[in-house]
Amino acid sequence: MEQLELNRKSRESDSREKAQRPMVWRAPETLPTPDPRPGWTHRWVRTSSMGIADPGNISSKFREGYEPCKGDEYPELMMHASTEGRFKGAIEVGGLLLCRIPSEILASRMQQHDEKNKMQMESVDNTFLRDRDARSNMAMIVDKKSKVTFGSGT
Repeated sequence: MEQLELNRKSRESDSREKAQRPMVWRAPETLPTPDPRPGWTHRWVRTSSMGIADPGNISSKFREGYEPCKGDEYPELMMHASTEGRFKGAIEVGGLLLCRIPSEILASRMQQHDEKNKMQMESVDNTFLRDRDARSNMAMIVDKKSKVTFGSGT
């Protein structure tokens, strides 16, 4: 019996504090971020604002290709899974619903928007240059750079 007592550690030397990870403070308004999933892009989508439902916004995002993230597929965010309502089982925080979209669809959408913006800029440039007075020898300066300055404003 004495030999068993000699080999035992005291309870004071074995503390839970040494085994725990250090706690990190986070601002309460910070939304949780899901672990990255290959091939998916995540976004928080507004379902309501100030307690008033926003069905137009959420249906618009669904038509774009977003789908709600289910709590059982995201165990790191399971505590935020909705237990009732339209999005039962989905991850919802304060009127925001975590949604995902295949990354290739998002890249395709971005490419389409870039092409549309490029066409609009070319149209503006062509209209601008067309209105130039051909009799004038002065070349029109087209400067497409912007600059931000800080100062008193006076």
